Amino acid sequence: MKIKLYYEKIRDIRLFIMLVNFMAVLFVNSVIIITTTKVCENYKARDFLNSMDTITWKPIYGLIWSLIIIALLIVSSYFREIVFEDNIVFTYGSLSFDFIISVILIFVLGFNFNGILFMVFANMISYAKGNKGKYILISIALISYLFTDAKLISLSYRIYDINDYFAYYDSNTHQYLVILLNLLISLNIMLFIIYCIFLIQKQQGTIEEINSLNSEIQKANADLKNANDQLEKYAKITEHMGETRERNRLAREIHDTLGHTLTGLSVGIDACIATVDVAPDATKKQLENLSEVARNGLIEIRQSVSELKPDAIERLNLDSAITKMITDMKSITDVEIFFDCKVDQMKFDEDEEMAIYRVIQESLTNAVRHGKAKKIWIVMDKTDYMVNLEIKDNGIGCDNIISGFGTKHIAERIRMLGGSVEFSSDKGFCVKAQIPIRWGEEYD
Repeated sequence: MKIKLYYEKIRDIRLFIMLVNFMAVLFVNSVIIITTTKVCENYKARDFLNSMDTITWKPIYGLIWSLIIIALLIVSSYFREIVFEDNIVFTYGSLSFDFIISVILIFVLGFNFNGILFMVFANMISYAKGNKGKYILISIALISYLFTDAKLISLSYRIYDINDYFAYYDSNTHQYLVILLNLLISLNIMLFIIYCIFLIQKQQGTIEEINSLNSEIQKANADLKNANDQLEKYAKITEHMGETRERNRLAREIHDTLGHTLTGLSVGIDACIATVDVAPDATKKQLENLSEVARNGLIEIRQSVSELKPDAIERLNLDSAITKMITDMKSITDVEIFFDCKVDQMKFDEDEEMAIYRVIQESLTNAVRHGKAKKIWIVMDKTDYMVNLEIKDNGIGCDNIISGFGTKHIAERIRMLGGSVEFSSDKGFCVKAQIPIRWGEEYD
């Protein structure tokens, strides 16, 4: 904010310098034109010419050229500040152009006012990029200021003196005119000095601001180092927690697969024991089914250990994987399983498919192993971005629902996805789960 304020003040002072210079130029031209007109109107040309060493040629032309040069200076300043603000080549070119036409303007004024160069100095100090180019331009401008002094020029060349035009008037008017011209010259110099002072203060402010920024950067670096140290500690803690979660997840995967497979085998073997004497052929067929289930279970356990994803989901889509799981369970047990899927698109993200598959698998296992169920109903539908899953059986149920390993895993899986699950036991056991879904792509 402080540097911005200095920029605004410097810009305002430069505008005042430009305004004072333009007023001085117009003042000199106006005095010459008005005086020349009065001399002609009062028929005092001979006396006036006798008192002069030389006069300006066609004063009105001097005014016209002065106005043209002033207009060119304004246009040059506009293009330098607005249109080609960051163009170094144009900046130096426009500053050189300002210097040249300012010298021409001084010549048009008969060297009676060379303060226009102060405006050129101010622009050079503000806009010149690089110390070398800036010092060259300022040196040229200073030398030009010295060699455009009217008294110095008059030693070698005959030039008209504005004071001779002032002398035409009475003493009071003469005095006011001299005071006004000297006031404009002095004001121009004062504004230039003030401009230089603000420019120095701006540079000092810039240095202070840089030092302040360096201090803030050092403090930020120290804070960053502390943050990095804390981050390393947090990373170690997170790594340990990740290992713990991975162990728990691995335990759940193996429990779900192994429990499901062993439950089916246990029920199937019990059936074989009951039928081996009365129906050897049926028992043989049942044993073949049990062998197939055991092999599939072994494959899934290996898959759980390696990739922690059921082989059925790996090979099939979710709908087909659930159907196969139900078919396998029905083939080795005497349980009737009804699957009612009301979801048109059964393509979800991997973690969502895993959760749905495992919840159904664990619920079937619990219904057969603990509930001694003979019928199981699975209903799956969706509302908006929520999949509703209900698994209900006609087993023996329980009076008090105690969270065991399986139900805990079901709850953990659902909670990890931001869903909810309820367990109830009324004429059997019921699992109701709501799972938020990030809908995936349709199957091809």
